[in-house]
Amino acid sequence: MFVKTYGCQMNVYDSARMVDVMAPEGYAEATSPEDADIVVLNTCHIRERAAEKVYSELGRLRDWKAARAAGKLSPDVKVAEPDAAPVVAPVVVVAGCVAQAEGEEMRRRAPAVDLIVGPQNYHRLPELVAGIRARGDKTGAAVIDTDFPVEDKFASLPAPERRKTLARGPTAFLTIQEGCDKFCTFCVVPYTRGSEYSRPISRIAEEARSLADAGVREITLLGQNVNAYHGEDAAGRPASLGRLVRELAKIDGVERLRYTTSHPRDMDEELIAAHGEVEKLMPYLHLPVQSGSDEILDRMNRQHTADHYLRLIERIRAARPDIALSSDFIVGFPGETEEDFEATLSLIREVGFVQAYSFKYSPRPGTPAATREDQVAEDVKAERLQRLQALVAAQQLAFNTSCAGRRMPVLFDRRGRTATQLVGRSPYLQSVHLDDAPPELFGQIAELDIEEGFAMSLRGRLAAREPVLAEC
Repeated sequence: MFVKTYGCQMNVYDSARMVDVMAPEGYAEATSPEDADIVVLNTCHIRERAAEKVYSELGRLRDWKAARAAGKLSPDVKVAEPDAAPVVAPVVVVAGCVAQAEGEEMRRRAPAVDLIVGPQNYHRLPELVAGIRARGDKTGAAVIDTDFPVEDKFASLPAPERRKTLARGPTAFLTIQEGCDKFCTFCVVPYTRGSEYSRPISRIAEEARSLADAGVREITLLGQNVNAYHGEDAAGRPASLGRLVRELAKIDGVERLRYTTSHPRDMDEELIAAHGEVEKLMPYLHLPVQSGSDEILDRMNRQHTADHYLRLIERIRAARPDIALSSDFIVGFPGETEEDFEATLSLIREVGFVQAYSFKYSPRPGTPAATREDQVAEDVKAERLQRLQALVAAQQLAFNTSCAGRRMPVLFDRRGRTATQLVGRSPYLQSVHLDDAPPELFGQIAELDIEEGFAMSLRGRLAAREPVLAEC
């Protein structure tokens, strides 16, 4: 089973869980389509031309599937090996938000697809794939399963295998909330992921303990609107994200907690207090604002003003003075004037971000903003995006260089470019490179003295241990 993941962190989590749900059926994870009997494209509908990228990939898979039907492992193989084992008929699956949004259109445009499954339905993959296998070589239209189910998807998922979790490294995503009820006028999430749903604390804690038992040290809690979390506690009462963070911080082995993505309207005082009081909650917060113009924020239906966002940042920094902030920005939203854009630059200067994701506005079919007649010209959007990114890049570089001379705990979660280099995460989510690293540091947290900061990363050395003084 080969899974190609597009888009957000939640899709990364969902892809891993698709592998988990198919494991009891005898499917192992493959590294390429040529090695797989099932190919899954787990898609994202947020970015510009997202659907077209999927259709382009499906064109390549059509040729691959035809080669497999001819008994060849790939289109590059001219003839099948005479003694080769029979080639199993492949199944092509499109999952995720493009599948949810374009199910019928995809069935018409991409006949190579066997199964189209929405993000709330992938727990049904075993039975859906079995049904496709059962129809054998008969030609049939793709099966579509994109209805929002009544049952709890997460309750149907098996526990992740310890071996697979360990192989994925010392950091992990954990979905705690899905869907969104905000209906920003540019966003497809309410239509592709549905209304807000929060998992109970007990189920989340159970999965977190399983991850910790497998060696995961850092967990990032995921949700389309994660700080709107309102899952049930043991007494059946709704609990906030701040409460959940405090509960997860009690789990042995979990050393670090993060969460993403948040909405300013749902940043309550309990969560702000957790940033100052829960040591395991890392001092990094991704809090999208999208624009610094009140006029544009109103057109986006963001339900807050620029001043509300700035006052919120003040309260967060009062609770955790060293917190590092990142955000999302959309430039060239319909009707955006130069004055509106300058308001966004002004907000960025006032807050000071260590990172940001910024994009030119692109219409998403079915969203209110897509039908507006006051679309901004592409060249204007491109020029504004360049200015905004230059400002954020300067802030990020300034923050990274200011870290030189500091001592930081770094969780090593990746191999570096050389055999003796390891790369880790600082508390502020910066990549930190360590040369001549002892291999046993992988998966561990170690103190590093930061020697130099760059545009996108830091370089450090292992901190010298303090001398042990003998007692008199």
